[in-house]
Amino acid sequence: MISGFVHRKRADCRIAVGILAVAVCGSAAMADDPVIRVYPSRVTLDGAADRQRVIVQSVTADGRTRDLTSRARLVASVADRVRIVGGVLQPVADGALDLVVTVDGRRLVVPVTVRHADATSPVRFGLDVMPVLTKGGCNSGSCHGASRGQRGFRLSVFGFDPAGDHFRITREFVGRRIDLARPAESLLLTKPSEQVVHGGGQRFDADSEMYRVLLKWLEQGAPRDPRDVSRVKRLEVFPSEVVLSGTRLGEDAAAGSSHRLVVRAHYDDGTDRDVTGLTVFTSTNTASAVVSADAVVSGQRRGESFVMAMFGEHNVGLPVIVVPGGPAAAFPDLPAANAVDELIHRKLRKLRVVPSPICDDSTFVRRVYLDTIGLLPQTGEYDRFIADKRPDKRKRLVDELLKRPEFTDLWVMKWAELLQVRNVKGGFFGWLRKRFLANVPMDRMVRELLTAEGGFFRDPPAQYFRQVGKPKILAENVAQVFMGTRIQCAQCHNHPFDRWTMNDYYGFAAFFAQLGSKRNWEDTREQIVFNKGSGEVRHPIDDRVMPPKFLGGEVPRLGRRDRRAVLADWLTAAGNPWFSRNLANIAWAQFFGRGIVDQVDDVRLSNPPSNPELLDFLAARLVADGYDFRKLIRVITLSFAYQRATEPTASNLDDRRNFSHASFRRLRAEVLHDCLCQATGVPSRLGGFPLGTRAVQLPVAAMSTDFLETFGRSNRETVCSCEVDVQPNLSQALHLINGATTWGKIEGGEVLKRLMTAGDEPATVISALYVRCLSRQPTDRERTRLLAAVAAADDRNEIYQELFWALLNSKEFLFNH
Repeated sequence: MISGFVHRKRADCRIAVGILAVAVCGSAAMADDPVIRVYPSRVTLDGAADRQRVIVQSVTADGRTRDLTSRARLVASVADRVRIVGGVLQPVADGALDLVVTVDGRRLVVPVTVRHADATSPVRFGLDVMPVLTKGGCNSGSCHGASRGQRGFRLSVFGFDPAGDHFRITREFVGRRIDLARPAESLLLTKPSEQVVHGGGQRFDADSEMYRVLLKWLEQGAPRDPRDVSRVKRLEVFPSEVVLSGTRLGEDAAAGSSHRLVVRAHYDDGTDRDVTGLTVFTSTNTASAVVSADAVVSGQRRGESFVMAMFGEHNVGLPVIVVPGGPAAAFPDLPAANAVDELIHRKLRKLRVVPSPICDDSTFVRRVYLDTIGLLPQTGEYDRFIADKRPDKRKRLVDELLKRPEFTDLWVMKWAELLQVRNVKGGFFGWLRKRFLANVPMDRMVRELLTAEGGFFRDPPAQYFRQVGKPKILAENVAQVFMGTRIQCAQCHNHPFDRWTMNDYYGFAAFFAQLGSKRNWEDTREQIVFNKGSGEVRHPIDDRVMPPKFLGGEVPRLGRRDRRAVLADWLTAAGNPWFSRNLANIAWAQFFGRGIVDQVDDVRLSNPPSNPELLDFLAARLVADGYDFRKLIRVITLSFAYQRATEPTASNLDDRRNFSHASFRRLRAEVLHDCLCQATGVPSRLGGFPLGTRAVQLPVAAMSTDFLETFGRSNRETVCSCEVDVQPNLSQALHLINGATTWGKIEGGEVLKRLMTAGDEPATVISALYVRCLSRQPTDRERTRLLAAVAAADDRNEIYQELFWALLNSKEFLFNH
């Protein structure tokens, strides 16, 4: 017997060549045999009503999991202390014992402690009844949680107001919804169990755990919870990961590929409880995995999902992967440029996905120019890079691009969108640009922003607080921009798909409640922002004053400090779990077209990162490098993951989340505009700025053109990443085909005139246009067909114009790839 809960079976080895042979044989067997685990690894049963489900899982060498619970034999070392019914432990008598689990010839031991086996705990409204109403769907938005309720009965949506719900159930219509003299005949029980007609249908059976909880509470007299009742601190779900597989190689997961789950709640008094039966389960991708109400997740098609478990106001989740059945094919030994590749390869190996090969030099040079500085490589730059034979030329190119001022212009534009820079006056845009040019660390720049005060003209970052007097909007924007999370839902009710409650929302808003503003008496055009030292945020349910509280953190000690300074210190601290991950995710999305969490400003439990270890690595690297954004981007662009081709392999054709191949990304409006100007050699007149000013350099959204608006430029009305629209549509196609932008620049430019005047051969002209627009040479087939068209034409200039127009309208020009 091996103590603990993890055991590897050692294969029998014949002693043939001594102890060394035995050791080698045993090690090989250990490497190949599956790992067996029992969850939870330790059990404490506290009280007569306590229960604990046990699940047994095997994990094969290639990462696949299998639920062995139904085959396992569970035996208590002291039989009169627990009862085991269907894999569930029930207390009988106080004391310690071992749960001995036997499966497939393995023997594992789980320590069990039983306390207060004779004590009966009362059912609590907030801890027991409210989860029943949530699991039954009674307080959902489509039922009694609707703003007006259903058929005269209203509950707070997802249970954000337990006190109000208790009143409406017990006091709103006395004697109608509950009958304390005859609890079993209460409408609270007979309707959802459909013993009487119920418009919402049957929500649970009369012999279910949910029914028993409500009945016991009614038999107790339907009391309110005492003030000192214990509260849930956190949830945990077992196992931590599930990898389901099919039964035959090449097939998707079979219907029988399933796994049980267990959810355990931990309370602030140190106790824990199995709450699986009262937990709401959902799957984020039902095409790959579905989860039943009784906590069984089943594989459907190859892919990934995330199973959410909600108990009360708490949420937790686990990743579920579905892979083809049969033995796993050998994963190729792929080289890694840095830790980025190692972490991506680890995930791809688990998914059985082989990544695409590295792209050629022409593809790389165009891709990295567009992503890093928002421009195409000039012909001379392209030629020099292609001719360079040094093995580290890609590294040298990245280092060169990161030093160019156009890199600053691109990122200043992106942050101007996030910070909603709308006014040319006051120098906010200029302040941003100076900070990026000086490579000021991101944590310092954000700290300057959040603590800014003074006049808008003399202290430009103070313009970030234009929404003075609106602490809720400021809190929402700070959370979304600097933490990547959207808390707006929690303004009215607890977030149904994330951890945020109304207490979290209003506690975070309190950091901005003491921000004041006034007019500068010397110049009434200028607004001055300052800390008033007074002002509070009140909870809309009970009107209590909400102390400032960090999101996902604690209530800080403020003293006499500005609340914003306390928030800025917490947000930019090295150990903050939000800030560095958010910045790393924003940088990653710029170069891959999607974030590790996508959208980048929608971080939530139900939208987890596709590769958490990768995001953690990038965040840690950013902190270790002193929040130097350029160093982080260098790590990203030099990875082989960034340099992969767009052409998929047989196994990664459907992959959209794990960066196994490059993706096609339509150029954003400003970059596309600037590339058109660059390729044709004809700049646009933008606003009142000098001719040659690029679209990415425009300081405010009001300075726009029909072209920029058609192609989805952000109007900076909100901080949402969705403000930038890069989805192609018919209007854009018509604008390019029929509008004056493309033809006007071709006819008004000197590109073709210079090529024709130089007397270049048709093959040279064709190659020059391809390099200018697409950063590559024409293929043999393209060159042959175009040379034939030029030879047959009466007017070569017309053919060249049409070729130029066709290249600028091609998907290859409009998209980065």
